[in-house]
Amino acid sequence: MKILFCSDGSSQAENAVRFGAQIAAASKAETVVLGITEKTGEENALSEALQRAQDILKEHQIDAELLTRVGNPEREIVKHTVETHYDMVVIGAVCKNPFRRLLDRWWISLHAYRAHKIIESVSPPVLVVFCDRPALRRILLCTDADVYFDEAIQLTGKIAQPVGAVVNLFHVMPEPPAMYADLIRLEDDKDRVLESNSKLGQMLRHQKDLLEQIGVFGEIRLRHGDVIPELLKELHETEYDLVVSGTPRAESKLQRYMMGDVTREITHRAELPVLVIKAGQGQISRFFKELTAPLFRRSGKTSKASNG
Repeated sequence: MKILFCSDGSSQAENAVRFGAQIAAASKAETVVLGITEKTGEENALSEALQRAQDILKEHQIDAELLTRVGNPEREIVKHTVETHYDMVVIGAVCKNPFRRLLDRWWISLHAYRAHKIIESVSPPVLVVFCDRPALRRILLCTDADVYFDEAIQLTGKIAQPVGAVVNLFHVMPEPPAMYADLIRLEDDKDRVLESNSKLGQMLRHQKDLLEQIGVFGEIRLRHGDVIPELLKELHETEYDLVVSGTPRAESKLQRYMMGDVTREITHRAELPVLVIKAGQGQISRFFKELTAPLFRRSGKTSKASNG
């Protein structure tokens, strides 16, 4: 693996280095620390921060290369990841206090905005670290029943296996009408779902098998309702150290808007590190066509999307 740590010299960037160092050390990754300042004259302060980051990585027997840039952080990170291939980009974001969480319903901090822009703009998976997290023992992998996120499964397993972490598969099913309450009890029986020929059952079996082959599978967690509230309940009830969200790779602004909403909410409201992994280009094309085809049919138009 090759991992890029991004730093603006802040304490949250240092937290990101501390957490990401566990992954880099366990996977024996080639590591680069990219320091970016927006103003000339602040290079000395940034150099000191990069030296601290390098010392943290050395504690994990990692010899990291240091790079510095002056300019817009998002632009410089995107430019560097285009020029050099990385398997993961690690960034820090502000850890939210209880009062801030109330405000966050209507207001997004500059750091959160930048995190979202970086996630949308770069190709590699992005690990966003909010607070200092001392260990990596349990990972929650959010799954989608419509798209085979094999890339997310494989990378999550590659992270979990060397550190001895377990991975729980998490899926939220829509809440059916009250008259179908018996279906809820049926779907809550994870064994029966796995044995079924439903799309969800096939998907969960496939993902479970992949994680078992890597040796990191924990359990399947099924819930009913809206994704974000149910995810936050899961994080409150069970202690996790990392949330992994697979998001389709968008080809247009419309696709980024429609597909990125859940991912933005997760990175905005979760209080632990979040890893965002984009699915392959072919997967998003097929998924987006299926999603938009009914809209064109209702309008009486024939679209390129529905015709493939």
